[in-house]
Amino acid sequence: MKAINTLRMGGVDVLPLVEGGKGISVSNGVSAGAWAAAGGAGTVSIVNADSYDENGQPVPQVYKGRTRRERHEELVQYAIAGGIAQARIAHEVAGGRGRIHANILWEMGSAERVITGVLEGASGLIHGLTCGAGMPYRLADIAVRFGVHYYPIVSSARAFNALWKRSYSKAADLLGGVVYEDPWRAGGHNGLSNTEDPLNPEDPYPRVLALRQTMRSFGLHDTPIIMAGGVWWLEEWQDWIDNPKLGPIVFQFGTRPLLTRESPIPQAWKKRLMTLKKGDVHLNRFSPTGFYSSAVNNSFLQDLKARSERQVAFSTEPLGALTVPYGVGARKRQVFLAADDLAHVQEWERQGFVEAMRTPDSTLIFVTPDSAREILADQADCMGCLSECRFSNWSQRAPDYSNGHKADPRSFCIQKTLQAAAHASGPDQDKIMDNTLMFGGTNAWRFAADPFYSNGFVPTVGQLVERILTGR
Repeated sequence: MKAINTLRMGGVDVLPLVEGGKGISVSNGVSAGAWAAAGGAGTVSIVNADSYDENGQPVPQVYKGRTRRERHEELVQYAIAGGIAQARIAHEVAGGRGRIHANILWEMGSAERVITGVLEGASGLIHGLTCGAGMPYRLADIAVRFGVHYYPIVSSARAFNALWKRSYSKAADLLGGVVYEDPWRAGGHNGLSNTEDPLNPEDPYPRVLALRQTMRSFGLHDTPIIMAGGVWWLEEWQDWIDNPKLGPIVFQFGTRPLLTRESPIPQAWKKRLMTLKKGDVHLNRFSPTGFYSSAVNNSFLQDLKARSERQVAFSTEPLGALTVPYGVGARKRQVFLAADDLAHVQEWERQGFVEAMRTPDSTLIFVTPDSAREILADQADCMGCLSECRFSNWSQRAPDYSNGHKADPRSFCIQKTLQAAAHASGPDQDKIMDNTLMFGGTNAWRFAADPFYSNGFVPTVGQLVERILTGR
């Protein structure tokens, strides 16, 4: 195994190991600070992170506003307070070692306001900004304003080329690195394009090589590329280390830090990670963002899949094969279905899926009455956590805060779901975790197969970093 040496990133020499940012209180100040203390770059998520009261207890994110716009303003204030709190904790835990980065999603609701508020309130505590989930053109402008390095997250050379030409070329000196997030292997939301097959993963090497070639055309020979997604044992990546074709390479670990003593996720989540098998984590497209995402295939995702499978086309008037009348809702408003589909509908109704809900694509899905009530309540309670949400039809860009489409009941409230995952507690947490979104990289099954975790061993972050440096 080749030696893992420090390299220059963000103006200092650090281990080429980065903790991947994970939103909604999963990458927090304790975990990020511990990673930095071990010599790498820890990443605090500032996506609706926890803040604390005078007694050190987490402040519940309770929304009192009567309108979506009012609740959105509350969310922004929660996010800023939480980001500042976690940055302060990370700084204290790191003790001046390593680097502290802050991660945010560009398509988060009011992302720029949140980034600005956190950097103002945590001045000097954050060394770098990582940002993906969209095309964060203004990331460089924010970095210049606050004098911090920035690390855009891309999934292709083409995406970086567009960012560079439109914006980043004006702030080249603060570009600390470029994160290549593999769209097939990384956990959470991924940047698969419409031309890429989610079922056919591509080799990351030629894609990263193409990214380096693009960067070199802009004079970025020594700017690190941070490989994110699918990294487990570094001995499997020896050909990447000190490879003159690739240039400086840093490795990002997003999934592995979930199973550490400092990780804030519930014990039920940690226990579930130890039981995963290959294929238990895969890509799906149920997210209200419209992006693919990688998560554990539990009851939550199975319900979403089944919801979409109980779906038929309809028309408000007879059209083509849609000629059979059907009454929707309590008032039995008439629509028209295909004859074959009516037979499916009648079978679903016999199974208890008696509530028909309209989608933006002129289809009906069929759910139980309890599920319908929950979906409608979650849509009504929207607080604008995304810049645009398919589930609730919120859009912060429109004058009326609507994306102009019907709310989509095939998706879910991601804020509610991820908050539940991050804060599950008590005797019912196993049940809670099975019925909520559990993000993870597709390599998460390796916890059960890796001898490092035998007999249920859960390392500290320091022990994990030490293990990673052995290559095994």
